[in-house]
Amino acid sequence: MTKPLWTPTPQQVEQTNMMRFIRYVNDLHGLNLKSYDQLYDWSITRIPDFWETLWKFTDIIHSAPYSTVLGKPLMPGAKWFAGARLNFAENLLRFRDEKTALIAVREGGRVAETLSYSELFFRVAKIAHFFKEAGIADGDRVAGFVPNTPEAVIAMLAATSLGASWSSCSPDFGFKGVMDRFGQIGPKILIAADGYSYNGKSIDTMNRIAQVLDATPSIEKLVVIPFQNHAPDLSRFGAKALLWRKALDNEADSIPFAQLPFDHPAYLLYSSGTTGVPKCMVHGAGGTLLQHAKELLLHTDLKRNDVVFYFTTCGWMMWNWLVSALFTGSTLVLYDGSPAWPDARALWKMAAELGISVFGTSAKFIDLCRKSGIQPGSDFDLSRLRAVLSTGSPLSVDGFEWVYREVKANLQLASICGGTDLVSCFILGEPTSPVYAGEIQKRGLGMKVEAWSKDGHPLVGEKGELVCTAPFPSMPVVFWDDPDGSKYLDAYFRHFDGAWRHGDFIEITKRGGIIVYGRSDATLNPGGVRIGTAEIYRQVEALEVVEDSLVVGQRWQEDVRVILFVVLRKGIVLDQNLIDQVKAEIRRNTTPRHVPAKVISVPAIPYTINGKKVEIAVTKTIHDEEVKNKDALANPEALDFYRDLEELKT
Repeated sequence: MTKPLWTPTPQQVEQTNMMRFIRYVNDLHGLNLKSYDQLYDWSITRIPDFWETLWKFTDIIHSAPYSTVLGKPLMPGAKWFAGARLNFAENLLRFRDEKTALIAVREGGRVAETLSYSELFFRVAKIAHFFKEAGIADGDRVAGFVPNTPEAVIAMLAATSLGASWSSCSPDFGFKGVMDRFGQIGPKILIAADGYSYNGKSIDTMNRIAQVLDATPSIEKLVVIPFQNHAPDLSRFGAKALLWRKALDNEADSIPFAQLPFDHPAYLLYSSGTTGVPKCMVHGAGGTLLQHAKELLLHTDLKRNDVVFYFTTCGWMMWNWLVSALFTGSTLVLYDGSPAWPDARALWKMAAELGISVFGTSAKFIDLCRKSGIQPGSDFDLSRLRAVLSTGSPLSVDGFEWVYREVKANLQLASICGGTDLVSCFILGEPTSPVYAGEIQKRGLGMKVEAWSKDGHPLVGEKGELVCTAPFPSMPVVFWDDPDGSKYLDAYFRHFDGAWRHGDFIEITKRGGIIVYGRSDATLNPGGVRIGTAEIYRQVEALEVVEDSLVVGQRWQEDVRVILFVVLRKGIVLDQNLIDQVKAEIRRNTTPRHVPAKVISVPAIPYTINGKKVEIAVTKTIHDEEVKNKDALANPEALDFYRDLEELKT
């Protein structure tokens, strides 16, 4: 029988928030639940009771009570906590004392700023006042083109305090990548930094800010954060631009928290853009808040004495997840820059110096550390570290074993899996249960997750599609610009009637753990970052020398690397200069993560009869797997060009 890598002691179990919640459930409902598995079973069979109990346990701040917890249990269309009135920012700002709330760290480990909970509150008050004076109100949008800094957190809280929705991109997005997102939503205010740092280099973003401003007539105010220069020149932006410190220059010391419905839009997040412009998902304040409270308080076991870090950018939903840790009163570490500069030891050094207790990263970073041969547990004092979280892609068995061998033997390694679609997790860590190599510990409370066969039958001990068969509060309220709901239905509910199909292949083990085998759709996932192929196509096919292209992910060294196939104009040869040009164009207009590992010339791209590129068929072909549905192809003979390519062997 497989031995666990870590098992919590009885004393550790007893001190968790999870056990405190089990006792609360037992007292409130007259039950005798003794374990997480029993609690989970109750949570998915008594779904309204579970979420109402969680609401009470977490003490959600609200000004009007709910009349019902859950209306008809529709998927989609469920209505949660009807009648309740609350404010997202008010709940995240529930602590207003002198305990440290935020520690801002620049690339390489330099602490740039520290804010207490009281200081955070007063800065939010000042920016909220500025927003209100600028006309921001319920229903408006505030966008951030920002690094992972306190200003991003403050702007988000200020926007949501007034009932506006927040949407953000990281500054490594190119102009077109930004416009594919913000161009949809028409923000009234743009918060942007004058630059950012990565791999020891300073990158200026002022030209891109100017482009975005020119292309977005809805923007009435531009607030520039001086990230690289103390006094950047704003003259090119005209009268609508001002520096962040000017926006703070007022006497406000209170916040008029708008009291809004449970499903009032708080966040606008985006799909990866696989089939076109990224879909904009509207996430409600209450559902996001309640789901994050569950995951951070119970599954991550955050307490006020914790210092929590997650490596993320403001363009990834893990930023939204991390910021919600303010709800728990913990200290948040905001890191901006490369995770491996000057080397892979940098973040572990930071963890030791700041006393980080919960360290969040990606499977790719753990693999990088393993291959680099570093020994964080020997090199640094990680005595306060009690949990390592990993997401973005499945963590390998070698990765699990490296953490316990080279980081620390006595900690919880929590691999987690969810996504932008639910701004949270389906499956994640659980502090009262053992950790087994290669497995995510448990399904999340209240999340009725199963592995289904192609014909919709639940599987145990076999690979299947990750589906959720009951509604949960953090489902998107709607998709932006989707009046008939067809985009929403197409995204999750066309495959299995009445069940959310997430697009991952998983296996639920007999002991209740979960093994994730990766994406079941065509979305690329290099280094744990989801990338939509359409975002790459838009750049490559704008080049005159390229007639057509196709992008796939190749499984490579326990990860996925991006492979770009191009059909060139007659007489054009793919040499190194052209490869460099193609990569530079992709990097310039998207992000460095979109840049392919290989660019390969092919004579033709396979298409379906109705004119769609067949990425999945090519992916199967390069992995020497059978392509079954060739009848759907207009030119199935084109697949022959992709077999046994020498370029894909190195």
